[in-house]
Amino acid sequence: MNLPARPHDATWPKRLPRHLVLPETSLWFNLEVSARRYPSKPACLFFGRALSYGELLSQAEALAGWLQAHGLAKGDRVVVFMQNCPQFIVAVHAVLRADAVVVPVNPMNKADEFGHYITDPGARFVLTTADLASVVAEADARLPPAQRLRQVVATRFTDAMPAEIDPAELPSPAILQWLLADSVLPDGVTRWTDALAAGHRPSEHLAQPDDLALLPYTSGTTGLPKGCMHSHRTLMHNTIGGSVWGFAGPETVALGVLPMFHISGFIYGCLGAVACGLTQAMLPRWDRELAARLIERHQVTHWSCIPTMVIDLLGSPNSANFNLRSLKYVSGGGAAMPQAVAERLQAEFDLVFAEGYGLTETAAPTHANLPERAKLQCLGIPIFDTDSRIIDPDTGRELGIGETGEIVSHGPQVFKGYWGHPEATQASFIEIDGKPFFRTGDLGRMDEEGFFFITDRLKRMINASGFKVWPSEVELLLFKCPLVQEACVIASRDAYRGETVKAVVVLREAARGRAEPEDIIAWAREHMAAYKVPRIVEFAQSLPKSGSGKVMWRLLQEKEPTAG
Repeated sequence: MNLPARPHDATWPKRLPRHLVLPETSLWFNLEVSARRYPSKPACLFFGRALSYGELLSQAEALAGWLQAHGLAKGDRVVVFMQNCPQFIVAVHAVLRADAVVVPVNPMNKADEFGHYITDPGARFVLTTADLASVVAEADARLPPAQRLRQVVATRFTDAMPAEIDPAELPSPAILQWLLADSVLPDGVTRWTDALAAGHRPSEHLAQPDDLALLPYTSGTTGLPKGCMHSHRTLMHNTIGGSVWGFAGPETVALGVLPMFHISGFIYGCLGAVACGLTQAMLPRWDRELAARLIERHQVTHWSCIPTMVIDLLGSPNSANFNLRSLKYVSGGGAAMPQAVAERLQAEFDLVFAEGYGLTETAAPTHANLPERAKLQCLGIPIFDTDSRIIDPDTGRELGIGETGEIVSHGPQVFKGYWGHPEATQASFIEIDGKPFFRTGDLGRMDEEGFFFITDRLKRMINASGFKVWPSEVELLLFKCPLVQEACVIASRDAYRGETVKAVVVLREAARGRAEPEDIIAWAREHMAAYKVPRIVEFAQSLPKSGSGKVMWRLLQEKEPTAG
């Protein structure tokens, strides 16, 4: 790909190619290759128990065969609804082996939210964990018969854990109790171990590079979350490119803490880890003390994370005793890394935090900092084969160095559009120099060396510890609360999360004088994912509205101090 000359050309390191030569295969083939190369090498370490590449391959093939034997056809969508565990990687590759499409769903979702991920993609199969099977069953039972699921397969975390955990690998008591819980499976749910033991073999693998492979959901400024259509080809770019950029290979040991349902964790922890044959020590939930022990115990070299994990790790009373000397590369994104924390990481552990930038629509990064030359609180430079510009959001005119405008990107990792939303797809692209550029909705600037910096955003969004919260989605859920007449959701400053969710609520007449903010928060905890739950609720007599009756959320936001 021939890219126009850009300012970052002068800073591009000699170790990196400008253009990636990508495999002309499906993503499944990456596992097949790694399993043949390293059949006995651990792909995953889960509380001390290893899953080899050979075992990963055989389990994925067995599950693919079971899915096909129960009616899964080429192009069908399969929901993967679980926290990080080896079974997540097995599930994803089983779906890919069966020529189907992975729909990763945040395991924090409640039944009120989960139904959308069945009906919108037309999914008929769900692969989940036992603790979440009741959420799936409840959501499914609410649907019309024609839209209900055909099959649900549920695994237990203990299916991948050792019979006895070495004390050095033990998580916190609360996490251990959750992992060992013997959740009762709803009627009709197939046990994971039974599906693998059934002995089914998958049919010939037919998926091609441009076939749909992944449908991750992202929320927008209006309405319910939309699926982003990614092919094997669009995912392959960052799957391969991530290891080249971060000098990862079969000798690499990674700490698998980024949630794999999220696009960054999916690309790096699920697809990229398999493609380069590395070994990954996995955590289903963040546990700073265990993370530090695993880094030392397994000599972890690579850690992709969100800044709040680093903040929490350094906040441990035991941080002075942590041995992080094996780490060579610490990278992340999703939220800005506070400069003081990055400086402390470098001063105390000689580690440079290399921030990156990307979106679900771009299969994770379009920009990344160079580990040998990272700038703090910076998105980095456009990565391989990626053309990014700063434009005037109103006119589309390209802006110069130092000028603030909308960040737009063109590259092989950009998605093919929103599932079932052609109008939204069309609105998300702009043509520049005869090429389609994705409009990120983020405002930024570029310095004289070609490094990009984010300054604000056009879209109405709250960034809480890297979790993107779309106010319109939270408002739609709050309207279901029997106490709420109207609600407007805005961002509020939070010392730890950066930003947090605040709801300005007009109560229903019958609730006035009787309901408390804590009642709204308690209801929200029961009906929405934890990261969406308003941490602050403020009652108001009315909400400001325009002449057309639209709630003027900006007026409320401008009065609220934010993380800025």
